[in-house]
Amino acid sequence: MPVSPDKPHTAAEAASGADGAAKPKMAKLAAASVLATVLEWFDFMIYSTAAALVFGKQFFPSFDSTAGTLASFATFAVGFFARPLGGIVAGHLGDRFGRKPPLVGAMVVMGGSTFAIGLLPGFSAIGVWAPVLLVVFRLIQGIGVGAQWGGAALLLTEHAPANRRGFYGSLVQTGSIAGAVVGNALFLVLTATLSTTDFDSWGWRIPFLAGLVLVVIGVYVQLKIEDTPVFRTLQQRSAGTGRRKAPLREAVRKYWREILQAAGAFMVVNATFYILISGMLDYGVHYAHLSKTTILICVMAAGLTQVVTIPLFGALSDRRGRRKQYLVGTVLMAAFAFPLFWLVGTGSVPLVLLGLVVAFTIHATMYGPQAALYAEMFPADVRYSGASLGFQIASVLAGGLAPFIMTALLAATGSAWSVSLYIVAMAVITFVAVFTVRETFRRDLHRTSAELG
Repeated sequence: MPVSPDKPHTAAEAASGADGAAKPKMAKLAAASVLATVLEWFDFMIYSTAAALVFGKQFFPSFDSTAGTLASFATFAVGFFARPLGGIVAGHLGDRFGRKPPLVGAMVVMGGSTFAIGLLPGFSAIGVWAPVLLVVFRLIQGIGVGAQWGGAALLLTEHAPANRRGFYGSLVQTGSIAGAVVGNALFLVLTATLSTTDFDSWGWRIPFLAGLVLVVIGVYVQLKIEDTPVFRTLQQRSAGTGRRKAPLREAVRKYWREILQAAGAFMVVNATFYILISGMLDYGVHYAHLSKTTILICVMAAGLTQVVTIPLFGALSDRRGRRKQYLVGTVLMAAFAFPLFWLVGTGSVPLVLLGLVVAFTIHATMYGPQAALYAEMFPADVRYSGASLGFQIASVLAGGLAPFIMTALLAATGSAWSVSLYIVAMAVITFVAVFTVRETFRRDLHRTSAELG
């Protein structure tokens, strides 16, 4: 049975639903948000693939194979440490000036930094400055992606009708996995068509040079997409009362519990995502003895199933609620942590695919409703700040470090059981966090912190 909402829909919420129900408008918003997210995460995630396949040789040539991979994954993780800064700045600006401006700025920052990595000389050309500049541009990428998610998620969830919020919010999540899949697909084409020498010297740069496309999309969003009904309501309410309180400070002061719950809810989701799309590439080559091309195909094919499963589970949460579905997904992920590596470790392509598809499907049960869950956890005036901060804290503690931790655990133990235990630990954190969250199903998004008391 569906869970009852906290409060009946207000007239403002009903109006939001009426606006969101206009299919052409929602289709335009969804297309712009999803395309922006695809390109944003394409830019951010091609770094992880390059880190697994080539950055060790290009920027850390004096290290052995394992140490070089660890070093390149460490630079990959650096971007995640910058994500909270992007989320903090964008959250404050998004709650003060609108959901759209930080989203546009994030796309410009991400596109420019990705293009710069594509032009960066390797260690053989400029020595130690190569890894130093790589870290700098990765930090800028982190700021960009940290700023982007909240804007894209709220642009859709605050426009959507209440009974379709989970579905439309899930499209942003779909964009992130689609961006990773497209990035892997492009690397697959490059590794299949270029010699190893050509790929290592210049072929890997092609995906990064495509980063400028994101700047063009940012300009389109700025010119063609209007801000959300929720933010316009906030503007009207504050028009005669002067400036609102600093949203970031209010979010941390009043809603620190919700921020920690949001961070905890994302731990196993984020950790397993990067284990599957990045860490598994290195594991497949060095432990399952698959070729780079084969493991890339397996990861890409399995990840592509989320283009269907993420919206499916997002829509399902519109009928059954977010919390119960999320908890079930957490338990299933912990239960599958050991079978996943048993299947991939066989080196049998059908079994590898089976393991990855099941893992990605379980992941989608949580990732699908996440945008709606986060939007409903915070009041309108601090929503961008609170949701972004919770999301990005977990991105540091779980996502960015996951491939590095996986590689280090495999090197230390020589077996995947240690990585499985790591996934179980992340699942326990997520279960506790989500268990303490009140069901947010169809909550009125127009309510402010003052109205909630």
